[in-house]
Amino acid sequence: MAVPKKRHTKSRRNKRRGNIYLDKPTIVACSNCGKETLPHKACPNCGHYKGREVIDVFKKMTKKEKKMKEKEIEQEKEKPLKMEDLSKK
Repeated sequence: MAVPKKRHTKSRRNKRRGNIYLDKPTIVACSNCGKETLPHKACPNCGHYKGREVIDVFKKMTKKEKKMKEKEIEQEKEKPLKMEDLSKK
C-alpha cells in the first residue's frame, strides 16, 4: 500500500474537516402557523407536524403565557397577504 512521505499538519487536516459542516440547514415554513422550522420536526411554536397537533405547547405554560400565545397565533392567521407573499407560494 502507498505510504505518505510527509506528515500533513493539523491545520491542513482541520481545513479539510471544516468543510463538512459549512452547509446551512434547510428551513421550511410550518403548515399551521407559518413560522420557520426544520424539516421532519414538530413546530416548536404551535406543536403541529404534518397538519396535526403532536405536542401540546400550552400544557406547561402559565395562564398569562397561554393567553399571550393564543393571541399571537390568531394575529398571524388574520394577517393580510401581500403581493410578495403571494409570489413566494
